[in-house]
Amino acid sequence: MPTIVAPPRPAPTVPVAEHDVAGHRVPLAGQWMSTTGGRIAPSGEAWLEAVYWFYKYSPYASAGSHGPKKFGITTWRMAKAIAHLTECRPSVGNLVQWLKLSERTVKYHLAMLRESGLLTYRARGTRVAGCGGRASEFERTIPQAFDDAAGLRTGPSDTLIRSVRGFSQDKIPLLQELHAAARPPRRKKRTKGANRRALKASSGTPSCTPMVGSTSSSSTAGDLNSPSESKLASGQHKSPAPKKPTRRKLNQTGRRYQLAAELIQQVGWLHRAAVPRIAWIVRHVADAGWSTAEVIAVVGLAAPARRVHRPSGFLASRLKGAHLLYDTPAKRTAIVDHWRDSRPAEHDRHAEWWQDDCRRPASRAVAREVDAAFAQLQQPATPAVDERELAVGDDGLVALEQLTRDEVIELRAAALKDPALVRATLTTCGETYTRRLYSSALVDQVQRLARLGRTVVHGWRPA
Repeated sequence: MPTIVAPPRPAPTVPVAEHDVAGHRVPLAGQWMSTTGGRIAPSGEAWLEAVYWFYKYSPYASAGSHGPKKFGITTWRMAKAIAHLTECRPSVGNLVQWLKLSERTVKYHLAMLRESGLLTYRARGTRVAGCGGRASEFERTIPQAFDDAAGLRTGPSDTLIRSVRGFSQDKIPLLQELHAAARPPRRKKRTKGANRRALKASSGTPSCTPMVGSTSSSSTAGDLNSPSESKLASGQHKSPAPKKPTRRKLNQTGRRYQLAAELIQQVGWLHRAAVPRIAWIVRHVADAGWSTAEVIAVVGLAAPARRVHRPSGFLASRLKGAHLLYDTPAKRTAIVDHWRDSRPAEHDRHAEWWQDDCRRPASRAVAREVDAAFAQLQQPATPAVDERELAVGDDGLVALEQLTRDEVIELRAAALKDPALVRATLTTCGETYTRRLYSSALVDQVQRLARLGRTVVHGWRPA
């Protein structure tokens, strides 16, 4: 019986799309503007269409032995961030911060975009001395593989800027899919019912009146005009007058700090104290509702303090148990009146606290410098040389001991600018007096210049 051999079963046909190009990868030599075969993307949205084609149909073949092998959601997120850059210079640090990814992951996916031909080098990043790192500058390009798969016919093939001249009719579904994926999401439009419900929930009265042809006695500006007095009197309508801004009510800690700051400002010997420390000292009286005048009155009952070394300790000793002794507002009012009529209060009103030692600098070195400056200001100024009467000796010369150090410096500076002063002094006052006044170095220099001038005049120059 002959053996019946069944015909070979055909392999299941997998619908492979015509736009699927497996194994696409651009080598490093073709990732520059001068060597690329792609075209410059006219817009970020058009570039995202090409990126989505790589992401959806995976034509890219990775060259690395490790890292991602194909486009994923991370590559798509990075491409959407790069598409919105005005200058296509995606810094690795910025992408790490924006996308919350690791630096290695960002470098992997940037390399994938370059190897697929979607990013092309304009300038390679470098590190300039003194200026820090400089990120690479790219150009968003669309590879020729995408144009062929999408059925796009472009302009001349020898230029980087090629416009789309046409497309194949059978590729319309693919183009619609890519365009829908690259477009930013639109905001939902409210229906009429949603608008009506939102308006009803916001307020009972509309913010404006629609324009109609007929006239009406109601205002077209809503509640801009004042309502009638009858409505205001009956409570049916609120007054349109703006409310006065209410001051923020202080809590317990805020009242303590406020009282402490006022005491430091008004009491002279407290000006160096810290507000938190004084707030802790006056916490009991502040919680009882004491005012600044009441605290000053209680503190000033005893002898006034003119030299306070520890203001916080002095204040604490004066206020110890005061909130229990003066526990009513009437008692505190009486003690304030008594303090205002007392002699110490009158003396304090006319006293200048800055004259005391409490206003002196805390540093002893600073205090010594301040005292020296005031002492120098109080000394009479030294009269000028023209105003002073200088004594003349038997030899007819002015004694150099009468000149101040500044006057000698000025005379030597003038002689350095004009050597004729030194020569005139040598002629009239002698060499000894001149050397004491102008220094030996300056006199020797002038004499050497004079000898050199005489040799040049007689026709002989030194070798």
